[in-house]
Amino acid sequence: MNVDLPAVRRYLLDLQDRICAELAAEDGGAEGFRTDEWERPEGGGGRTRLLAEGAVLEKAGVAFSHVRGSTLPPSATAHRPELAGKPWEALGVSLVIHPRNPYVPTSHANVRCFVAGAGSDAPVWWFGGGFDLTPYYGFEDDAAHWHRTARDAVAPFGAEYYPRFKRACDEYFVLRHRGEPRGIGGVFFDDFSELGFERSFALMRAVGDAYLPAYRPIVARRKALAWGDRERQFQLYRRGRYVEFNLVWDRGTLFGLQSGGRTESILMSLPPLVRWDYGWKPEAGSPEARLHELFLRPRDWAS
Repeated sequence: MNVDLPAVRRYLLDLQDRICAELAAEDGGAEGFRTDEWERPEGGGGRTRLLAEGAVLEKAGVAFSHVRGSTLPPSATAHRPELAGKPWEALGVSLVIHPRNPYVPTSHANVRCFVAGAGSDAPVWWFGGGFDLTPYYGFEDDAAHWHRTARDAVAPFGAEYYPRFKRACDEYFVLRHRGEPRGIGGVFFDDFSELGFERSFALMRAVGDAYLPAYRPIVARRKALAWGDRERQFQLYRRGRYVEFNLVWDRGTLFGLQSGGRTESILMSLPPLVRWDYGWKPEAGSPEARLHELFLRPRDWAS
């Protein structure tokens, strides 16, 4: 099996460039993303790009990494014990966008390739990735657009993939300690190799390429809506849920920390400001309650 890691690397670097260019244009700020290139003592490195205090994007991070190691951490072998002790490589682009306007949702996306035993006669490889949306104030047309874009991206590979990947996303992005979805989902897949390397790589590219058409129109529609302190405080409160998920449940965060990854880049996903309020609940009939009642539950948004 020909595992073409140089082709994966070229695609991921180009994807990072395209996403940063389009988001900087939507933000309209003068400075755009700054670049931080880094190396990892254990092997490999990456290129982290960050936009902070923009006109539209309060914090946006888009990170490329290509790291390697001699032994897989526990988070990577818990479900694949046969890989314990094997050398490995992981390449990916991961991003989290925290807008300033509470009417613009937070978004997350990542695409990645993992290889264990690279260079051997029988390397084990797979692709993973997806994107999900975390609104603070729900708009049904935004949710429908997000999911239809995801559905159309994977449709050429088979009609079964969108419902399968949507269900996986709904099941993964849940704060299990609260019994509460993080947002309205999207698509999510992992350990994916069933189409062979070339087609599996093509599916991963289709998901990566769909992120901007899914997200940028939503930002453009909502970024100029008027908001005040009430909306801002609710945004900060809901951001607390985002932090809880990333630090307690996110497998990528655990893998990065357990494998000796670069902490600054791993925790780049966290919002710049957040709040927790003990026992707070939204007022019945309010726009904040509507988010919980109508949006924070799995729905067939694409239909």
